[in-house]
Amino acid sequence: MVKATKAEKKIAYDAKLCQLIDEFTQILVVAADNVGSTQLQNIRKGLRGDSVVLMGKNTMMKRSVKIHAENTGNTGILNLLPLLQGNVGLIFTKGDLKEVSEEVAKYKVGAPARVGLVAPIDVVVQPGNTGLDPSQTSFFQVLNIPTKINKGTVEIITPVELIKQGDKVGSSEAALLAKLGIRPFSYGLVVQSVYDNGSVFSPEVLDLTEDDLVQKFAAGISMVTSLALAISYPTLAAAPHMFINAYKNALAISVATEYTFPQAEKVKEYLKDPSKFAVAVAAVSADAGGGASAGAAKVEEKKEVVEESDEEDYGGFDMFGDE
Repeated sequence: MVKATKAEKKIAYDAKLCQLIDEFTQILVVAADNVGSTQLQNIRKGLRGDSVVLMGKNTMMKRSVKIHAENTGNTGILNLLPLLQGNVGLIFTKGDLKEVSEEVAKYKVGAPARVGLVAPIDVVVQPGNTGLDPSQTSFFQVLNIPTKINKGTVEIITPVELIKQGDKVGSSEAALLAKLGIRPFSYGLVVQSVYDNGSVFSPEVLDLTEDDLVQKFAAGISMVTSLALAISYPTLAAAPHMFINAYKNALAISVATEYTFPQAEKVKEYLKDPSKFAVAVAAVSADAGGGASAGAAKVEEKKEVVEESDEEDYGGFDMFGDE
């Protein structure tokens, strides 16, 4: 079998990527650092059906995207170009983006701490028996980890932050974690960006719920209303507040002057004779009190009826059966 040349491989890759772009409108850009071939194969199997995973060199992917944009006029796909940096791959899908993203996250595997590797998380060694013999204490002394000998084995006394996130793993840390059988890191495809029919956004958007959207929408309306009120620019959101403020201003002018209008007459009447307002409040209180008295009277009447019924005889006999 004759092997394909580099030029033929590039042509085949261009054709495959352009075909996928034509077929799919949703793409997940994923980071593939420290992901092995077996792990990647399992991910492909798990996504088989409505998704396709495509890996390749960034230069080849960028070249294919540009060729597709030139041939089809699909300029929206060019938004992918800034995202093709580092060790990344593309997942073309027709399924729900959130579900596909969650499925990808399932295929993470534990990995040991290798020398020179940048720690993605903090590594803390918990206290307890290590199972190592006392001759291994040199590893703990180099890393300033407090230990004691308990029943012929080394025991760590207190929790120790061995590696901080972002630091490189040293040879001593890697050797100690290997002896303790700790695999502190886990790796898999990590969704970095989402492309959806020309739009690019962060994967955090996929985690938004309806409540989050309502809350953000309400916050946006509040900001628009505040801005509109500050610059006196009428908008649908600010209109009710503007009407209320205008009424307050007109009412203040009416109270301070002889000018009046129907909505201000009652307020001016109360201000001229506050006793009317007191009478109105008293009338309302009296009505409420009358209702309470009537309710009490009904309860009292019901109670009397019950007492009278208790005094009645039962067919000419008293309650003990005596005549």
